[in-house]
Amino acid sequence: MHTANLAVRFAYWLDTLPHYAAAKSLCYDWLINPRSRRRAWFDMGMIVMILLSVFLLIYQVHHTLDDYALLFERAVFLTLILEYLLRLWLASASRKIVIEHYEHAELVGMRFRLLPAVWAVVRAKLAYMTSPMAIIDLLAILPSYRPLAFMRMFLLFRLLKLFRYARSLSAFGKVVVEKRFELYTLSIFVGAVVLISSIAVYLFEAGVPGTSVHTLLDAVYWAVITVTTVGYGDVTPLTTEGRVVAMVLVFAGIGVVSFATSIVVMAFHEKMRELHDNRVYSEVERLTGVTIVCGFGRIGQVVAQRLAAAGEPFVVIDKDEAAVEQARRLDYLAVAGDASDGAMLGNLRLGRQATRILCLTQDDVKNVYITLTARELSGEVLIISRANKAESVRKLRHAGADHVVRPYEVVARMAAEFIGQPVAFDAIHDVVTGSKGIHLEPMPVPPGSHLDGLGVGEVDFTARNLLLFGVIRPVAEVETGDDEPYRMADKHFYFNPRPHFRLRGHDILVLIGYDVSLKHFRKQEGPMFKDWWERAR
Repeated sequence: MHTANLAVRFAYWLDTLPHYAAAKSLCYDWLINPRSRRRAWFDMGMIVMILLSVFLLIYQVHHTLDDYALLFERAVFLTLILEYLLRLWLASASRKIVIEHYEHAELVGMRFRLLPAVWAVVRAKLAYMTSPMAIIDLLAILPSYRPLAFMRMFLLFRLLKLFRYARSLSAFGKVVVEKRFELYTLSIFVGAVVLISSIAVYLFEAGVPGTSVHTLLDAVYWAVITVTTVGYGDVTPLTTEGRVVAMVLVFAGIGVVSFATSIVVMAFHEKMRELHDNRVYSEVERLTGVTIVCGFGRIGQVVAQRLAAAGEPFVVIDKDEAAVEQARRLDYLAVAGDASDGAMLGNLRLGRQATRILCLTQDDVKNVYITLTARELSGEVLIISRANKAESVRKLRHAGADHVVRPYEVVARMAAEFIGQPVAFDAIHDVVTGSKGIHLEPMPVPPGSHLDGLGVGEVDFTARNLLLFGVIRPVAEVETGDDEPYRMADKHFYFNPRPHFRLRGHDILVLIGYDVSLKHFRKQEGPMFKDWWERAR
């Protein structure tokens, strides 16, 4: 009983020890985490080390190694042992197993017994130790044991360790594991065909003058070579019956090869998508201020084009594989999947690296679900959603959308407003699309900058080939004067403010002008404006 109490206390102590959790997290990043940059460096180093060790083991067959080579071999030996032990440590959380058994016993009112908890820990460790890659890790250590020369035969397993570190080789290994049932079924079929054909050929060919089949092993060898469509020709049937068996076996071999090829091709097609998605997740982790674009339809394509032109990092999500392929051809980061899946949004670091999400699918119900999932993951992320129906606006706002855009209504209103004024319509179209190099762009006013405190009339926008469309100001800082603001969600918009309108820090100027004029305006305001603008974007 005293030992059991000590084990429980020790498990709880480890569970609350920050250094222990940090050490385990660090080892996880180095050895297991598929999206960790540390693991990428570790894998590269291990590949180089294993290849050098294999070269030394081959070199020493006819040469004597010097002291430096022996020292390197010893370092490889220790590194492989340390890696194996660390992976065994990470394979399962022993402390959590002990705590779980203890809390379960307390919950049902039973006395905690240490032995079942220890046995559960041992079973968890044995499950890892008997896995294919763990066995390869263990056997790869053996070639370094020099007193036993026959241990060098395990050099093959050290080369197989490359499957763990090289991502492409690792993907092949996973394909074999995931399709083990299909491959197992194929193996049974091939084994049955080889067995039947071997016995048949042996019965028909053995004892025939000039035959190449003298033993059952010769018949098995011929059957294996034939069913794999290799056909060396060193063993051939002479009798009519034997040749009939050979013809049947050839057709069976074609079916076997076709079946095996289809299994591998389909498995690799599925795995390539997973590998590509992992690459996208890794790329997102290296960025900041990422925008997630949900839906790559007509509106999503325009938004992605504008984000790419502005140099803004973004990633596209769409369930349609064709749309995702189109985004990839444009060199955009894109993944295929359901944007309302919390796991996918979590992999894209929503709320951390990803600070904005645009719900632009054609289905309002899907946009609501995406908004609910995104808001549940992060209360700070900016959510802008598309609404195709008027009744969807209220639902999207209740779901957590910061802004709701109704594109069809906007287009209809523009068409109705300017139906009799084609020149004005063309001008608005050029500004919105930027087809003539004219853009409408928001520009923040940094606190303490040159613009802070100036009146609108004191800034000569005309000389800079710019037009001030309006000013957006936080609700807490309302301007008192003749200008009447248009109330937004948490801001006020002042359309075409009067010359005496005073600019303040945190205001946003909505300017219309050529791209070169807008860039020159930002550059004139100095490094403070530029740094603050980059943070605001």
